[in-house]
Amino acid sequence: MTELVRGTPGLVRAVNDRAALHLLLRRGPLTRPEISRLTGLSKPTASQVLARLEGAGLVVGNGLRTGMPGRVPETYRVNPAAGYVVAVDVTPEWIAVRAADITGTVLGGTEVPAPAGAGREALVEGLRAALARVPVPAPPRRVVVGVQGAVDPTTGRLAYASEEDMAAWLFPDVERTLGEALGLPVRIENDVNLAAVAERAHAAADCPDFVLLWADEGLGAALVIGGRLHRGHFGGAGEVGYLPLPGAPTAREAGDRYGRHGYQELAGGDAVREVLRAHGVPGADFAEAVAEAVRRAGETEDGDGNGERDGGAAARAGLGLVAARLATGLASIVTVVDPGLVVLAGRLCAAGGEPLRALVERELRVLSHSRARIRLSSVTGNPVLAGALDLALTAAREEVFGGPPPVGPAF
Repeated sequence: MTELVRGTPGLVRAVNDRAALHLLLRRGPLTRPEISRLTGLSKPTASQVLARLEGAGLVVGNGLRTGMPGRVPETYRVNPAAGYVVAVDVTPEWIAVRAADITGTVLGGTEVPAPAGAGREALVEGLRAALARVPVPAPPRRVVVGVQGAVDPTTGRLAYASEEDMAAWLFPDVERTLGEALGLPVRIENDVNLAAVAERAHAAADCPDFVLLWADEGLGAALVIGGRLHRGHFGGAGEVGYLPLPGAPTAREAGDRYGRHGYQELAGGDAVREVLRAHGVPGADFAEAVAEAVRRAGETEDGDGNGERDGGAAARAGLGLVAARLATGLASIVTVVDPGLVVLAGRLCAAGGEPLRALVERELRVLSHSRARIRLSSVTGNPVLAGALDLALTAAREEVFGGPPPVGPAF
């Protein structure tokens, strides 16, 4: 049964307008009768809603729907020109940019080398140059930038970031300062959090409580609880690379809280490469080594025992140790958060594929009572850009449409 929303005439109109706009985003183009039927609004009210939205430039006609008996109806869709957004993914090596209109249609994208300079001015100029290569018809309503590290909302500074890699970002009130320098509404978000946002439409679409473990050169996690990102009071939720674990150096031993210790030293890219190298598995980097270990471990021994001479048993042992190390950190995370799902993402997990996923799941069942399902990421392309675009679109639509999707239509 449709939930009625009651209030002043102005509130009722605003809620009905948002209901129609979000319906057109999901299901459009639609005719007036279809909007009436799908929202539960009367036909006269649906007509009034469309008239208001057309007048505001938020909805445009999409032509006539032919091939139907009787009067040929006109269809409507959200006006793509109602707003534009930009997503940015910044790493020490490159800056990737993607732009879209308010319907989510991608207008273009680019990837450029990161600026050579280390200062704030070089950063601003590098971002400005990258944004200029993906022009949009009007100034974007939101620019979401994914970075390594996280903005501490209590200080405005970028925290949990390597001074070596992110030195240009380490200045006060980074989000506001960068937005003013670019003349754009900028929001900075942790890159792993953005990967989790993208995953909500893919591997985690059926689970509002999940953890995404990003295993790459570095380790990180994102926590989604009740369908919402949990960033923590200081913005550092999910910075699991520092997690103290058995077998890893502690911060006391390292002599530096932000030094080489914890989960990162146990299961980060360098550690994984060393584990596999010790088991005779070569690779130019950790991802190549993991892929080679999977290949060797999957080979069956021939009649002459050549499979084992090629290192099949050693590769299986090395891959098992990598999985055990990943699961050791995961066991602590899932014990605290109790998610329904763990998504394995990043180049390490992509290289390991299903064999590594199965090994991690087996080890996790031994180490914890968690019944969380373990899945590989199913986002294709750049998940950080995809998540940044999702966040930017959500914010822009709330601004343009006057709020989030309503619970139900008003009358």
